[in-house]
Amino acid sequence: MKNRLFVLLVVFSAIVIIPAKSIIAQKNFSAEADERFRLHKYYDAIELYKKAYARVKGNKIEKNRILYQIGYSYFLINDVKNAATNLKRVIKAGYPEKGAYYMYAESMKAQGKYEEALIAFQEFKEKFPDDPRAEMGIESCKQAIGWMDNPTRYEVEPDKKLNSKNADFAPAYFDKKMKAIVFTTSRDEVNGKGADSWTGLPFTDLFVTSMDKKGNYSTPVPLDEEGIVNSDANEGACTFNSKFSTIYFTRCRKEKKRILGCEIYTSDKKGRSWSEPELIPLAPDSFSVGHPALTNDELTLIFASDMPGGQGGRDIWMVTRPKKNKPFEKPVNLGSVVNSSGDEVYPTLREVNGHTYLYFASNGRIGMGGLDIFRCELIDGVWSEPENMKYPINSSSDDFHIIFNDDAKMLKEADAKEMGWFTTNRKGGRGNDDLWRFRLPPILFTLTGVVRDDSTKAIITGAEVRIEGSNGTIFTDTTDNTGTYFFDNIQILENTTYTMTVAKDKYYSEKGKETTVGLEQSKDLVHDYNLVPIPVKPIVLPDILYDFNDFKLLPQYEDSLDGLVIIMKENPTFVIELGSHTDLRGSDDYNDTLSFQRAQSCVTYIISQGIEPDRIVPKGYGERVPRVLEKDKTVIYKDKPYTFVKGTVMTEEYINSLKTKEEQEAAHQLNRRTTFQIIGTDYVPKKDTNTPVNPNIQIIKDDGNDGTNTDGTKTDDENTNGGGNN
Repeated sequence: MKNRLFVLLVVFSAIVIIPAKSIIAQKNFSAEADERFRLHKYYDAIELYKKAYARVKGNKIEKNRILYQIGYSYFLINDVKNAATNLKRVIKAGYPEKGAYYMYAESMKAQGKYEEALIAFQEFKEKFPDDPRAEMGIESCKQAIGWMDNPTRYEVEPDKKLNSKNADFAPAYFDKKMKAIVFTTSRDEVNGKGADSWTGLPFTDLFVTSMDKKGNYSTPVPLDEEGIVNSDANEGACTFNSKFSTIYFTRCRKEKKRILGCEIYTSDKKGRSWSEPELIPLAPDSFSVGHPALTNDELTLIFASDMPGGQGGRDIWMVTRPKKNKPFEKPVNLGSVVNSSGDEVYPTLREVNGHTYLYFASNGRIGMGGLDIFRCELIDGVWSEPENMKYPINSSSDDFHIIFNDDAKMLKEADAKEMGWFTTNRKGGRGNDDLWRFRLPPILFTLTGVVRDDSTKAIITGAEVRIEGSNGTIFTDTTDNTGTYFFDNIQILENTTYTMTVAKDKYYSEKGKETTVGLEQSKDLVHDYNLVPIPVKPIVLPDILYDFNDFKLLPQYEDSLDGLVIIMKENPTFVIELGSHTDLRGSDDYNDTLSFQRAQSCVTYIISQGIEPDRIVPKGYGERVPRVLEKDKTVIYKDKPYTFVKGTVMTEEYINSLKTKEEQEAAHQLNRRTTFQIIGTDYVPKKDTNTPVNPNIQIIKDDGNDGTNTDGTKTDDENTNGGGNN
């Protein structure tokens, strides 16, 4: 950042005191150097301090003071290598100025020498434990090492064609398609002649370049050839209104014997020319104002300034106006959430998809070195806590002034989620500040899997896989001849959770969930399914017991039906028959009626859980369907177990053949059961499934008797209708 506009001044708590007396041999050089330093002409000051240092004889305090001033000046023009060299000598000599320790540690960090910088910050903390910059420097070094070990997905590269051997920085778009760029440069073709005594480099002007149809940028040329916007002083850091008919730019005037702050001017485009720039009065001449950023509605101007009332150093401020043709009102500081005790500069605004983001550079927060780029968002009128954009957007060098290209066509052509430009003086460019491109490749996701039969593990073709995203999107696919389904990276998006449903005739449907929320790398999601075949035979539900000679479903047995409710909700096309069975005692007519009533009580409960009435048919089988055991079953009767083997048919003849009354009662208990069977899979769900409907009750009867046992007594165990866990 050796020659950029609006150079950052580091604020130190101790004031450098210049001795009133010094030896005659170096008096003129030292006094003149101090004056140049006071006027921010650091480049000139360095040469004078060197001459003064060579002439000091015997005065160690003055010699160390001059050495400190040399290191300080190098630090302020961002020559961190020479700054570190001189400041290290100052520290070794025992010079008590805390700024020497701080700037030396910062200079080492700015060179990317984090381990050495960490040691330097720790020494700074030992010497000055109350200075908060020491702890922040220690944490910055640790974080920087971690960020470099785990970089973000941004890709960065210098634009070697646009950059010159001098400084090139602070880009701004100059057309709606974001193909023209205006930036600040100190290349040889600028208007200002000679070198800036502040930096020792040429003055800066605004230049423009445009992209052709092949994606190549033209050779940069001055924004105006007439010298209206570009003067013989420093111009830079600009922004435009949404029509690109008005420019807001920084101008830093020069005067030999005075410190003149930078200011913001505005000018309107008149054909190929520009109107005479007008000053936007924001602060007194002695304070710097620059780096304008304008909202799309042109009613808010955000900028950087060192005017009083901030948090320290340079801060981000804003001014508003009620209408475009009205003057801006009183500046307002963005506050301690955005601003720190250091410097916040080079703000840019990004308004996209209903969001407003503020990007700015800071050296007063935990960062990698020099200036780092931070981002915060305006949420309900309040700026969020700034986030460091980390490596590789940030580096140990100065990184600042970022702009985003949000043109959908260009993003698509570049296969980028984000892209744009920023400024850095890191290695890899042409030198000094350079324009670098950045690109954030999209995170790509796919979702695939194989669907198989749960029993045979054979692949299932033609199964429908439906996904519904938390973003409202719905997609379906059908498994191919390998049993595979697939959703591509157009269908599977970032930060989205997908609810999945897999359905196939003669199988229970299956549900699942996959999410891309929190994933920061591309990934192929895999979710296989094993579908359970729908049994041909009825399925026995868990025990459902009733009071003697009663059909009312007791509350404690409702949970035995909840599994069936879930099945029906997960398979909205199923139609089932719910059957109730009694044991073999009692008349057919009595058992048919009682079993139907019990079946109906179960159906009523299922309907109350939101299942459409015409999806479930109650049926009372009485005693007419003896149970066939699908596997070995053990029944506990009067605290004693009785086991019946797989394949047994619980007929009256079999039960009567059992040796004891207790074993016979255990067998009767297996016949008393509630079952369900899927009798249809093509039901079309209604739009409103929550409207109560009175079921169409139909009693299904075969042959019946008087409802008594063969000995003329009522059945004493018709108080149950359940058992069995097949």
